[in-house]
Amino acid sequence: MSTLQDFSGHTPTWCPGCGDWGINMALKGALVKLGLSPSDINVTFDIGCSGNMNDMLNAYAVHGLHGRSVATAIGIKIGNHKMPAIVIGGDGGIYGEGGNHLLHACRGNHDITVIVHDNGVYGLTTGQVAPTGDKGYKSKSTPEGVIESPVNQLALSLTQGASFVAQAFAGDLNHLTAMIVEAISHKGFSLLNVLQPCVTFNKVNTYQYYMPRVYKLGEEYDRTNYKVALEKAHESNEEKFPLGVLYAAEREAYHERALGTELEYPLHSRPRFTDFGVLINEFS
Repeated sequence: MSTLQDFSGHTPTWCPGCGDWGINMALKGALVKLGLSPSDINVTFDIGCSGNMNDMLNAYAVHGLHGRSVATAIGIKIGNHKMPAIVIGGDGGIYGEGGNHLLHACRGNHDITVIVHDNGVYGLTTGQVAPTGDKGYKSKSTPEGVIESPVNQLALSLTQGASFVAQAFAGDLNHLTAMIVEAISHKGFSLLNVLQPCVTFNKVNTYQYYMPRVYKLGEEYDRTNYKVALEKAHESNEEKFPLGVLYAAEREAYHERALGTELEYPLHSRPRFTDFGVLINEFS
């Protein structure tokens, strides 16, 4: 049985109070609860503060290019569909630079889990506004205030075909851990958006801001109701943030359709074609 220490790498260098600490602890706790070991999973990291977890989590890991972590994880999943594939990225990399990859991962229902550190800024490059930043937000890149409307990350994922969409808060470790367990356990594309305060550069969306505005979806909530899920996704316009699984549907995953009857063996373990003489004779 694995332990938290088994998944621990180098000591984190995040700012004291950063929401990344909570996400890191919750992820390790979820992996332990799932009975996984560091050699059982693959984690693809985007860049930025969230991507620094690449050095702090002991697992098979790939540090992808900015915005390309989702595409990299898809390739890994197709190569070995029996291994859980997890993506760790910020709201800039996933919803901004990598937004096109996110859309196609949703519509393909690729069996990967995408955990997004949503803090409204590019923290590692000192606080430029991210796609989820509120209209009017002032930063180094928008000194007069953002003029665009923020990306609605939950509605975006839902409308593009994600079969699992959830939201959690970095200030609630137990609930966040439970959401990560559910997201990884789901077959198909899973998006877990984590409201993650950046204590250094975002002085608006703080822990104090979120505490009175977040609420948990109750047991009576129907996570299979797509229409209601969309309504919940738009509550952010009213500064209300639902926590829990907004939507979950059973649907065939991409690798099941692509591999068909060959699901028993991952691509990497299949016998390799070596008789090139057959090809030479066929085409000569």
